[in-house]
Amino acid sequence: MTIAPIVRTVQVQAAPARAFDLFATRMEHWWPKGRTIGKSPFVAIVVEPRAGGQWFERDADGNETHWGKVLAWEPPSRLLLGWQINTEWRHDPALVTEVELTFAPSAGGGTLVTLEHRNLERFGADARRHAERLGGGWPAHLAEFAKYADAHS
Repeated sequence: MTIAPIVRTVQVQAAPARAFDLFATRMEHWWPKGRTIGKSPFVAIVVEPRAGGQWFERDADGNETHWGKVLAWEPPSRLLLGWQINTEWRHDPALVTEVELTFAPSAGGGTLVTLEHRNLERFGADARRHAERLGGGWPAHLAEFAKYADAHS
């Protein structure tokens, strides 16, 4: 079974380097509160700035809940994340789907940010239904990012 990747784009006013930075290093400022997998609300969402780094949320008590890992860190143009959250919304180190972000200069200025979430068949028996849920969630997350990026460009 193959499931088409989820592909979404958003235009932001920030230049690619700034857009990359706002996306990767300030995620807790734009990621919707309550839309994470930790037991307590997050105070930070960390994407360690290197291939092999971790991607996780941290709560006020310092507890970390992992989301995945950094597969490629290529500022200002590309960030590849390994999504390791299963269909039950739990971290699963044996699962890796890929979330690739590209940051391309836009002809009219600013940046075109493209998100591609792929390898969705790896979710197993519930993959199609879960892909539909993710496909409905990514546009809202990218809209929040765009709003934040435009306010901070």
